[in-house]
Amino acid sequence: MKSSRLFIAIALPAPVREALVALAQPLPGVNWTRPDQLHLTLRFLGAVPEEKIAEVTTHLATVRVESFILPVEGVGAFPPKSPPRVLWIGVGHGHPRLHQLRQRIDDALLAAGLLELDVRHFHPHVTLARCTESAAPAVNHWMHTHREFAAPPFRVGAFDLCSSELQPAGAVHALVQSFPLAI
Repeated sequence: MKSSRLFIAIALPAPVREALVALAQPLPGVNWTRPDQLHLTLRFLGAVPEEKIAEVTTHLATVRVESFILPVEGVGAFPPKSPPRVLWIGVGHGHPRLHQLRQRIDDALLAAGLLELDVRHFHPHVTLARCTESAAPAVNHWMHTHREFAAPPFRVGAFDLCSSELQPAGAVHALVQSFPLAI
């Protein structure tokens, strides 16, 4: 049975992507995310059978949330208390409309029969880089230097269903379908 590796995300406008790309600097053990791959993941679905994708898009098309503006600020790392493996930029932490959008997407996915939803706490962020353990000193210095980072806030007018194909050089993301929010 053929399947596609899918996720749901909010695309970042060019000014935000440019501000994030400007943060990338050569650091040992740090692999920066390519500019075209920067996004805010709302839900990772994993492998979805091809015959299920039309049903997923039908249910996602029912999601209704008003358009909203998201702040982009702060830096952090996962895991928070050991050598950083992922560097991230905060996006809309605690924003009620963002969390409402995530909940309505989850409701639509449950209605589509995707019951294996990850129930971990939603921590909205953009993955900026992946790090090796040896990168910890440089990453900690970078995080201290950029602790006050803020990019231009942006209006969220849609969310996207995307595919992610794993390749030797890294994942390649492609838009499957975009879903506009209410205006």
